[in-house]
Amino acid sequence: QVQLVESGGGLVQPGGSLRLSCAASGSLFSFYAVGWYRQAPGQQRELVALISRADSTNIADSVKGRFTISRDNAKNTLYLQMNSLKPEDTAVYYCNTHPPSAWGQGTQVTVSS
Repeated sequence: QVQLVESGGGLVQPGGSLRLSCAASGSLFSFYAVGWYRQAPGQQRELVALISRADSTNIADSVKGRFTISRDNAKNTLYLQMNSLKPEDTAVYYCNTHPPSAWGQGTQVTVSS
C-alpha cells in the first residue's frame, strides 16, 4: 500500500497558476494508477485527472486544456499543473490511487481576487 501527502495549494488570483505535488511513501508507487481529486464546499468529491501506470492520462472536461497531470516514479511524486485557474476551481485537492484508498488531508486551493 502507498501513502500519499499533498502540498502546493494556496490562494491565487483568477487566471493564475499553481502546481500541486503529491509525495508517495514506499517503493510501489510506480505500480499504481494515481489521480487528483477535489472537493468543493457542499459538493461531492470528483476525479479531476488520472494517470495510469503506463503514463496515459485522463482529464475531466471541466479542466481539460488547463490542468496537466504528471508523475516522476524515480521521485515517487505526482504533480498537477493548474493554469488559467477559475474561481470554480476552488476546492480541497487530494491525491490518491485509482480506485481510491484512504484519504489524506488534502491541500486547499482558493481562486479569488
